[in-house]
Amino acid sequence: MSEFTVGEADFLLDGRPVRVLSGALHYFRVHEAHWGHRLAMLRAMGLNCVETYVPWNLHEPSPGVHDDVAALGRFLDAAREAGLWAIVRPGPYICAEWENGGLPHWLTGELGTRARTRDERFLEHLRRWFAALLPQITSRQIDRDGPVIMVQVENEYGSYGSDAAYLRRLTELLREFGVTVPLCTSDGPEDHMLSGGSVPGVLATVNFGSHAREAFAALRRSRPEGPLMCMEFWCGWFDHWGGTHVTRDAGDATAALREILECGASVNLYMAHGGTSFAGWAGANRGGGALHDGPLEPDTTSYDYDAPVDEFGRPTEKFRRFREVLAEYAGGPLPEVPPAPPVLGAPAEVRLTGRASLDAVLEARGGPETATPVPPTFEELDVDRGLVRYAVTVPGPRQPHPLIARGLRDLAVVYVDGERAGVLAEGDEQLKEPVAGHARVELWVESLGRVNYGPRSGEPKGITGGLLHERQYLHGVRARGLRLDALDDIGDVPFEPYAEDRAPGLYRGTVTVRGAGDALLELPGRTRGFAWINGFCLGRYWSVGPQRSLYVPGPVLREGENEVWLLELEEAASAEAVRLRPVPPPGTGNPTSENPLSSP
Repeated sequence: MSEFTVGEADFLLDGRPVRVLSGALHYFRVHEAHWGHRLAMLRAMGLNCVETYVPWNLHEPSPGVHDDVAALGRFLDAAREAGLWAIVRPGPYICAEWENGGLPHWLTGELGTRARTRDERFLEHLRRWFAALLPQITSRQIDRDGPVIMVQVENEYGSYGSDAAYLRRLTELLREFGVTVPLCTSDGPEDHMLSGGSVPGVLATVNFGSHAREAFAALRRSRPEGPLMCMEFWCGWFDHWGGTHVTRDAGDATAALREILECGASVNLYMAHGGTSFAGWAGANRGGGALHDGPLEPDTTSYDYDAPVDEFGRPTEKFRRFREVLAEYAGGPLPEVPPAPPVLGAPAEVRLTGRASLDAVLEARGGPETATPVPPTFEELDVDRGLVRYAVTVPGPRQPHPLIARGLRDLAVVYVDGERAGVLAEGDEQLKEPVAGHARVELWVESLGRVNYGPRSGEPKGITGGLLHERQYLHGVRARGLRLDALDDIGDVPFEPYAEDRAPGLYRGTVTVRGAGDALLELPGRTRGFAWINGFCLGRYWSVGPQRSLYVPGPVLREGENEVWLLELEEAASAEAVRLRPVPPPGTGNPTSENPLSSP
């Protein structure tokens, strides 16, 4: 057995100084059949360690109900087999541009801002979660011949709170459940962040994208001793729907990496390989400057991050340059770059065969309908990812007045007496045409992702401030939720034959594959919704861009006939064919940001 420890100036492996050269790779953003390939890519780049978060909400969808927590253990086993150490960051909050920063919707719905504090109800939920999760980590620590060398306490807590007692309790919980390897924290390189997020006796690390010497100087003001480490070297960045595709020059990123290493520091590339936020798990940010409380900016399905290993596992120019720098610190020749996984043999068109209206889908797969005085939130309806149909009657007779969905989060398609009347969004909550009574109004509200960073993380979704007709609240609201995961099985959904429809609804069809492999799903003419192949949810599509197609991992496809489902939430621009095409070869850029979902 080996022992990994924190010395006064270095990390020590069995008493010998070592430098940790790590890369972030989230097991939950990569198809499990591809873990081995992606880990081999990290080794070939010159890394000796992999880092991953653990999303609580993915593994505990409802209180006390756990779903495949063992996936983390399988990933750590794969890391060991690949010859990599592992750093695990179990949160409970992870940010990661992930839905609600990894916190379950039922937790923040119950506790609000009491989450991530010493609140005893929060700690009770956390203790139950850690009891289920931590054995996957503790049994694979390096002192038990496993790969885990370090575990993080919380995540960037100094950017959020100042509850030092909570951080101490969390540290004690980790030790109580058997974590024996070194613990660490990570925060931005600012005095208030380091002081707010650090724990006495626990290694402090910093997160940044450039100016390493200044960042490490800030760390030294807070911690005069201990190894220097950048826990998140932001070598790329992420995209928002409706924004522009973000890239970082490979030469600039390489120079910043070299500066970190010249400081004698360890590093974790964030991200080494970003992957994909499948199944609608992408989070959202709040724009508007330093307070992060401005307009909602939902994150795209692609989490390519302009990382050195791109979304499809291909080496980029950044990979090649990083490999040259890291080779100088490897102590021996690097492994060869592994061949890419197979790609789709030939393009193929999806043949749509049926459509079910949203009402029919909701009737078959939705949750129970509620009747309440005011609109319930998504959290009250137990909807994490998906949509809610709110229905209310405008009494009459009465003159036309403005209809307002106050506190709308995030997007609503509105129908008045069965006719589409418009789309409302946060910040644009008033229907353009006034509504006269008597009328039935339906609002199909979609969550575009819960906030994953800043003071507004954990905020509820849905119509949070009531429905107003002129200045009068409309009471007596009927609401019914449709969870995204309820569509993993659509056997009881009543489909009508497809007839070149463009209307909202659930579409089904088939695509015949010859030579299964990595592919792109292109949806020209489609406006906004989600796509599945063989029951695997690829994630959200949206014609606003910048993402222009959805990644289909090769293991999802099978030879011959494959099932395709599309949940279109708005009227499509056209009925143009949906199609699969092979992922292009390396060196052709990020095709998810280059191939249009909708026709020009």
